[in-house]
Amino acid sequence: MRILLCNDDGIHARGIHALMSELSSIAEIFVAAPDRERSGTGHSITVFEPIKVTPAKLPRVKAGWIVGGTPVDCVKLAINKLIEEKIDLVVSGINHGPNLGTDVLYSGTVSAAAEGVIMGVPSIAVSLDSYEEEMDFTFAAQFTRNIVRIVMKQGIEKDTLLNINIPPLAPQDIRGIRITKLGVRNYDNLFDERQDPRGNTYYWLGGGVVEEEQDNDSDVLAVRQACISITPIRLDLTDYELIKKYKKIFGRYLAFFSRGEAHDIT
Repeated sequence: MRILLCNDDGIHARGIHALMSELSSIAEIFVAAPDRERSGTGHSITVFEPIKVTPAKLPRVKAGWIVGGTPVDCVKLAINKLIEEKIDLVVSGINHGPNLGTDVLYSGTVSAAAEGVIMGVPSIAVSLDSYEEEMDFTFAAQFTRNIVRIVMKQGIEKDTLLNINIPPLAPQDIRGIRITKLGVRNYDNLFDERQDPRGNTYYWLGGGVVEEEQDNDSDVLAVRQACISITPIRLDLTDYELIKKYKKIFGRYLAFFSRGEAHDIT
């Protein structure tokens, strides 16, 4: 089995090194990770400047690269160009901090896994719900190894990734594992207005999480209640329930348009 590891915290992050150590016992490991912190980049790609790639000597890894681009760049480059062998699984993480609810739309960690799915490779995103600098990633990496074994045996549904969030607790303090849906995750979005030495205004985004009521089966509530959450995320964002409704709403206009009469019909 061949696994591609990536993240958005950068090549030197402790989370990805914990995965290198743990997963190398069950698979051949390749690593492609950003040259620096790339959190919050979502599914962005680099198209207007070159992407610098430097080989990296990493422990227990067949090959590794430091990529001067986004997490999605890392996955694209690794699978399309850097690795000759077929990759069986993409594992993104372990992220330093949670990726819950609508966080997944901003997350470079989840987006890297999503890119793996787009490229036809089963993918997992893993996050540890802690920002403590000296947080121990050992248990999270061990849990990931066990999930990888199950996934490679049972498979993951097409066009779907698994998003895993782990509470920052000792194994004996974790109350269980829940299969969850995405919860509600909003921020108060505080913009601190500042000026640079030349008098130009710039803004620094800050603000914390706004605590909101959650459904009982949400990932946010699961982690809050000391459980590991595993959320299957489909890449198809279409709302199929609304297709019929909007066919009716726009039906009259569509009929005019099909006859070449696409003018104001209100």
